[in-house]
Amino acid sequence: MPDFAYTAKTQQGQRTEGTISATTRIEALQRLRQRSLFPLTVTDSTKKSLGLERWEFKPRVKKDQVADACTQLADLLSNGVPMLEALQILSDASVNNGLKIALKSVHDAMAEGANLDQAMAAQPHVFSELTLSMVRAGLEGAFLEEALQRTAHFLRKQDEMRSKILGALTYPLILGFVGTIITGLMIAFLVPKFQPFFDRLEQSGAGLPLVTVILLAMSHVMLKWGWLIPVVIFGIGFGISKWLKTDFGRMTFDRFILKVPVLGSIFHDAAVSRACRILGTMLRNGVPLLKSLRISSESTGNKLLEQAMLASAENITSGDTLSKPLAASGLIPPQVMAMIRIAEESNTLDEVLVKIADRIDQRIERRLEVLVRMIEPLMLVLIGGMVMFVIVGVLLPVFDLNSTVN
Repeated sequence: MPDFAYTAKTQQGQRTEGTISATTRIEALQRLRQRSLFPLTVTDSTKKSLGLERWEFKPRVKKDQVADACTQLADLLSNGVPMLEALQILSDASVNNGLKIALKSVHDAMAEGANLDQAMAAQPHVFSELTLSMVRAGLEGAFLEEALQRTAHFLRKQDEMRSKILGALTYPLILGFVGTIITGLMIAFLVPKFQPFFDRLEQSGAGLPLVTVILLAMSHVMLKWGWLIPVVIFGIGFGISKWLKTDFGRMTFDRFILKVPVLGSIFHDAAVSRACRILGTMLRNGVPLLKSLRISSESTGNKLLEQAMLASAENITSGDTLSKPLAASGLIPPQVMAMIRIAEESNTLDEVLVKIADRIDQRIERRLEVLVRMIEPLMLVLIGGMVMFVIVGVLLPVFDLNSTVN
């Protein structure tokens, strides 16, 4: 009986990893569910130990393609088409090879007895945690078609915002890339041409300005160890990606990102918006509050807010209100907490949460537009500063020499 390596979440929202023995992957998924674990990834450990999974090529699937698949699946289910047949139809009709393979895998997994969310969780490169949370909510509350439609709407909004940001950032990114390359070439090949002149100045006792000394040191490092720079960057990126997969690393990163000026508020608002929208949608469709809290906490994308929502679930179990532990966490804005508190008293929490999410999304869009407009002039200033540093480092000894002669 083969062993399957898994990554899953407990009912308290904690990430756990391990191995489980099962005849098939579907059986492994079912055993994890019996242990009250929500599987994120389940892979054959023999394949993983050989390192094949890391190098397995997975075709890219765009968010709008996933959104279209969710919409079409919802339409087919609404018109009475059985789930397995609907997945087969979508797989056969899919143009994107990656999406076709993913839908076929979901179909095969469900044919062997897995739930839809379990089957989707096995394709993390296609279906995000937000999608899984919405599908799980739809299954729990028997409103899967609406959950799929709402998921498609969320994904399209994210893709639209991403396209706007990338379109606005194209010029600054090209400017930054070209400016960095030009500055690097100047430091690596132009500055060494002045090395004999700088040596004569040092021998004459005139000395070199600090800017020139730093510039020469950078030039020597780039000429001798420049090939190591891409290796170091890749190593740092790989190490950070591995660190972020640990609970401590993710918690530390989420705590840090919330303190970053401008970006921190955007990430914070996005997490609160996702949590409010999914929680409100589930409550409106009759899902019990405790289940809604546990499922919606997984969609926040921020471990701090996730833990605060899970703590709220524990307090509700003991007879407390939702607003008290959320307010104590300090992660929910005061005006939002005031609306939640009033909504609890008036029994309109589901409607208010969705309205809160809509308003936060509008605020995020405005902040992103301002941020993107700020990047272009900042990039110009940065590139100008780098070029000015090289020019000043080269010419300043010449000016000092002229003043000494005069």
